[in-house]
Amino acid sequence: MTHEFDYIVVGAGSAGCVLAARLSEDPATRVLLLEAGPPDRSLWIHLPIGYGKTMWNPRYNWCFHTDPEPNMNGRRIYWPRGKTLGGSSSINGLIYIRGQREDFDHWAALGNAGWGFDDVLPYFIKSEGNARGACALHGADGPLKVSDIGAKHELIEAFIEGAQQIGVPRNDDFNGARQEGAGYFQLNTNKGWRVSTAKAYLRPARRRPNLRIETEAHAAAVLMHGTRAVAVRYRQGGETRLAQCKGEVLLAAGAIQSPQLLQLSGIGPAGLLAHHGIAVVADSPGVGENLQDHLQLRLSFECTQPITTNDQLNSVFGRIAIALQWLLWRSGPLALGINQGGCFMRVLDDDAGRDGLHRPDIQFHVATLSADMAGGKVHPYSGFTMSVCQLRPESRGQIRIRSADPFAAPEIRPNYLATELDRHTAVAAVKAARAIAAAPALRSYVKREVNPGPQAGDDGSLLEFCRNHGATIFHPSGTCKMGNDALAVLDTRLRVRGVQRLRVVDCSAMPTLVSGNSNAAVVMMAEKAADMIRDDARSR
Repeated sequence: MTHEFDYIVVGAGSAGCVLAARLSEDPATRVLLLEAGPPDRSLWIHLPIGYGKTMWNPRYNWCFHTDPEPNMNGRRIYWPRGKTLGGSSSINGLIYIRGQREDFDHWAALGNAGWGFDDVLPYFIKSEGNARGACALHGADGPLKVSDIGAKHELIEAFIEGAQQIGVPRNDDFNGARQEGAGYFQLNTNKGWRVSTAKAYLRPARRRPNLRIETEAHAAAVLMHGTRAVAVRYRQGGETRLAQCKGEVLLAAGAIQSPQLLQLSGIGPAGLLAHHGIAVVADSPGVGENLQDHLQLRLSFECTQPITTNDQLNSVFGRIAIALQWLLWRSGPLALGINQGGCFMRVLDDDAGRDGLHRPDIQFHVATLSADMAGGKVHPYSGFTMSVCQLRPESRGQIRIRSADPFAAPEIRPNYLATELDRHTAVAAVKAARAIAAAPALRSYVKREVNPGPQAGDDGSLLEFCRNHGATIFHPSGTCKMGNDALAVLDTRLRVRGVQRLRVVDCSAMPTLVSGNSNAAVVMMAEKAADMIRDDARSR
């Protein structure tokens, strides 16, 4: 490449699209956006229910697997991640959740000044285009569209009423004054279409002459002059190419590949780098550590009535009706994705203590369909699913390169259920789901509990169910955390410690996982980072 860029953004995902769009607003600034995957042209990306197709498609999905998990009976767990413009925002479940006020205040308490809830709220509002309109907690004019689920579903209403019957209030805004409660999710959709960050941010910006977007361009390393980032080497069309940078390199490749790229570039644990023959630029022991994820525990039920999405998808006439709903009114299952209902509640008792006593510590995703796995073929019977996850797991894992080959997947070790609190919460969460299923409002819809099933009657068998069937709910985070302790990779302005002109802006920068779906928080972080990057450039 002959051009030199002011900013090179690596990864056109939830954060990268925001960064490229915001930084290229200045016509004097030249921005290069590198994306390893193809353009987002597939119809299945843009149809909300297309999540079921892209979940397994290696063209648009990295299709990672974890290493064998010791606390999950040695299972290798499938970890899908987006590989296209929009990244995981192009293949995710569309749910718009910010997390809890306390999540961000905790970040600030850990030494990350400027990341408390009152600091980040303006960036949530700036990014948000909520169909309900603007208020003190919501934005209406932002690029990232947020919409309500229109038609109410009989099963979801029964779930919400069942939650109320066991003491959980109804909540019509999980991003409002309080998160606790049961209700419908809001989704990143607009008029029946998915709103990824590629659509929200990149599409309006891509014709700018100062923004260059390169797809199917797999970054291999950040090149350093001493301790300063000066270029990115990448592979495209069978050729190795080099992009020069006179400003900053911004890694936005996610919680798996941002630490992988740092390690490949000589920034990481010195022993690991030396083992793979990589020259050490900065000995940073925290790169790839602190991995956190939400462990999904899926309870499936056979329904007593033929009112589920299974029934529609298993019938020719049902599939035709679904298609007509979307074509004529941009409504119905094609416009909604998978999960419609949600719930945030507390399950820890007085003996367990911890912060779960005063704020929700588990989250439900409720779908009017059932399958053996997320995005899988639906069951041949009427079915629905309640999946539940612990919001703030204590367990920590790691990401480490296997070799100096930039195209080899790294080791992924989530280390699920490694602590007593996490095991206790997992069992309590399954019990909470069973309690809602047994509540009068929902009980009449339950023909049988398919999983875990009646054979799982005590805590030991429930924990074994969690080990044998638990899966990711797609929120890996924390592997390049910001902070000021010995394992902090970034400072509070997301700059990589020990080097210059290099930042990480994605979910790997989170010191702790947010209490809910992670996409909205990543968009917020990128909005805030864009302002910090411009401010720092002006001060140089």
